[in-house]
Amino acid sequence: MSQPDYPTIIRQLQEQVAALTAQLGQQQGGQGGRRIAEETEVAKPQIFDGTPSKVSVFMEACRIYIKTRLREVLVEAQINWVLSYVQGGSVDIWKENISEELEAGKIEFESVGEFLAEIKKEFGGGDEESVKVAELKKIEQGGRTMEEFVQDFKRTARGSGYEGRPLVEEFK
Repeated sequence: MSQPDYPTIIRQLQEQVAALTAQLGQQQGGQGGRRIAEETEVAKPQIFDGTPSKVSVFMEACRIYIKTRLREVLVEAQINWVLSYVQGGSVDIWKENISEELEAGKIEFESVGEFLAEIKKEFGGGDEESVKVAELKKIEQGGRTMEEFVQDFKRTARGSGYEGRPLVEEFK
């Protein structure tokens, strides 16, 4: 009776495992990336009430969430998801109007980015630089930590057109 050829048996088993792993990957159709995205925690945007200074933050939060969690969802569903975070005051009337126009087919958006641009156009409060300058002039530390204030100041200063001494003078 001869001894089994263990190295050959091990190699064959490794080849079988590799083949089965590849086959399983093909059957799942690349869903591994989707599973990772589903497991990734992503903050949802805060409710947007139409405040001009909050448009950019709202849009960015929506973009990040959609890229991470809703990438494969139809554009119409992505738009409806964004609309679910648009609430309060006069923005409710705009939301009702845009929803009716979408349902009636009077307007159509090729992408959620195009829809977010419409929100910015509607609620941005004029050109972004003017809005940023006005916001920069009003910003105060209040009860926040210095680090929180500095980060908020930097975010607000971006796009204001202020640099150097004029920017330093606004830092209070």
